[in-house]
Amino acid sequence: MSVFLDDYRSAPEGYVLAETVDECMDLLQNFSIEHLSLDHDLVHPDRNGFLLVQLMVKEKLFAKRITIHSANSVGGKAMYKHLKQAQEDTILCPSIIIALRPLPLNFYPPGFMEHYLETI
Repeated sequence: MSVFLDDYRSAPEGYVLAETVDECMDLLQNFSIEHLSLDHDLVHPDRNGFLLVQLMVKEKLFAKRITIHSANSVGGKAMYKHLKQAQEDTILCPSIIIALRPLPLNFYPPGFMEHYLETI
């Protein structure tokens, strides 16, 4: 299963859409996730992608590959750095691929799907 956390964009084909931190955590707790693609800004400003990443590290719940697709450069970089630090601290397995690939809000750029099709 692959999961796309976003409350604005549609999920790519083959992905389950999670619109909240709680929905995403439920999926992480109950399924093996191949690819997890994360946005930072969600409807609830305090329950955003960075909170999700903190919860993932605390509970040691990860996907085999994680992409930060947030258009929020500050929030996306904070999420990426937190996950990379978890790798350095050996909380997150070093074989898990973590990518920072911001997406525009209103369209998918050419070549975008190639990154997502790697796990389908």
